[in-house]
Amino acid sequence: MARLAVVSGGGTGIGRATAGMLAGEGYDVIIVGRRPEVLDDAVKWIGPQASAVVADCSDPDQVPAVVDAVGGREVDVLFNNAGAFISGDDATLADLKARWHAAFDSNVTSAVLMTEALRPRLRRPGARLILVSSIAAQRGGGGPYSAAKAALHGLMFDLAAQFGPDGITANVIAPGYVTDSEFFDGRMTEEGHRRRVDANLIKRPGEPSDIAEAVRWLAGPGGTYVTGQIINVNGGSVLGR
Repeated sequence: MARLAVVSGGGTGIGRATAGMLAGEGYDVIIVGRRPEVLDDAVKWIGPQASAVVADCSDPDQVPAVVDAVGGREVDVLFNNAGAFISGDDATLADLKARWHAAFDSNVTSAVLMTEALRPRLRRPGARLILVSSIAAQRGGGGPYSAAKAALHGLMFDLAAQFGPDGITANVIAPGYVTDSEFFDGRMTEEGHRRRVDANLIKRPGEPSDIAEAVRWLAGPGGTYVTGQIINVNGGSVLGR
């Protein structure tokens, strides 16, 4: 039976590219997201090894649908990619609180619930847990988004320690500026694009496939001895530390 990967936020951008890469490597892939039409399009693009689950990964009442889709199989790769930049009006303290809570739920609670729900089904030894953070976690500038992504680093350290004795690795990938995704959702200007490209050392934007290639390494034989790490894929916008 083929290996199995679960990809949250798998309908677009980094999640879709990574799901496609894993399918190409011979995995069966379950992609998870909130929008049926987007997931359907991604499944068609990925191919017959893909299936979809419509679920909000931050909702404890919806995550069990993912477990049901996995069934009795073992999960070889769990790619916790779901998350978003939450914009809003911070006119009152209540508004501010709501936006921070929403950012935390979208980026952190989603990863916590998915990992915990699938904990019994992770292959032992051999499963790979991969969380998607952001360059914003290391240099700031994103308010609650930066804080939420930074929280994933601490979560990953805990997961690496918990799962290490079972032969399961846990790592974070922290992308820099990546185009061809819905992250900026119409907010990106030509000036903003150029500024972000000029801020890195190789003078090009990242693409979803750049992140997928980092997942290929972590999920493959070369990632066996890599755990508890923050893997920066940012073109040198923030230097390693």
